[in-house]
Amino acid sequence: MVLETIYVTRHGFRSNWVVDPVTGTYTSNLPTPTGIASDPALAAHGVDQSKELAEHISKLDPPVDVIYSSPFYRCLQTLAPTVSKLNSDRSEDKKLQVHVENGVGEFYGLARFDHPSPATLDVLHKHFPGGLAEAYVPVIRPSVNGESLTSLHDRIAYALYHVIQKLDQDPAGPKTLLICTHAASMICIGRALTGRMPEDPSEEDFKCFTCSLSKFTRRNIPEAPTEKQHIWTLDEPEKIPFVDWRGKGIKGGWECEVNGDCSFLEKGEERGWYVIFLPFFFPPLSLTQMSFYFFPNINTCKV
Repeated sequence: MVLETIYVTRHGFRSNWVVDPVTGTYTSNLPTPTGIASDPALAAHGVDQSKELAEHISKLDPPVDVIYSSPFYRCLQTLAPTVSKLNSDRSEDKKLQVHVENGVGEFYGLARFDHPSPATLDVLHKHFPGGLAEAYVPVIRPSVNGESLTSLHDRIAYALYHVIQKLDQDPAGPKTLLICTHAASMICIGRALTGRMPEDPSEEDFKCFTCSLSKFTRRNIPEAPTEKQHIWTLDEPEKIPFVDWRGKGIKGGWECEVNGDCSFLEKGEERGWYVIFLPFFFPPLSLTQMSFYFFPNINTCKV
């Protein structure tokens, strides 16, 4: 058996933070569970969304077999009601745990300072006891200095390639994967899975509303690779091994059957995002130092 279906969701409505673009100092509006300013909990509305999402996911066909998530608290908190609901009728040896994968984590733009890293697994275990897969090792971690748009797509593609490959080879034979991630990463996941990279990256193609749900089904089962895939290492975090996904998709390619569905959420579509071409964090000295950044879609950004 191999993986056949991938569901992707974004975390729920969260608390906010700000960053000083000169010093790189992050400040949160409220204390955060992990003590990291850019790692806030969900707002009360986000908690409500996560419960609505859980109710919807519990009725999906095909049902969820395995769960992966960004390491940031808001994603794991979003998944908590889903995990609880899915495990309610499972035996102890069949209960689902969340695989914490930095490769589908948050996007930070290139900067001259270090961005905050997410909490360690030891810290997260204290907040989600018994809910996380202890033995799982992430396949890639984003650079603390941030990423260009190209690097973000490459990081997402590399992470998906290895996650899908791992699940294809899993003796348990999981058929359905659920991923919880962030706005920018959700857009890039859609592009990497389908192989569709628009000429204009600001094109609004894959939707990423808070707690929205997308569904991808596999086109083809690829043949075994003839060349050995290079492996990312922490020694050279900026060097992301090449994955040939553009125009093809990851591991045989995937079709997007559901794009950012919010029909199950009481307040519908909220906090959509898109990408535009802007300098960020510091004034660029040349066009080569400019990059793309993701901004709220004002048509769907309800606060």
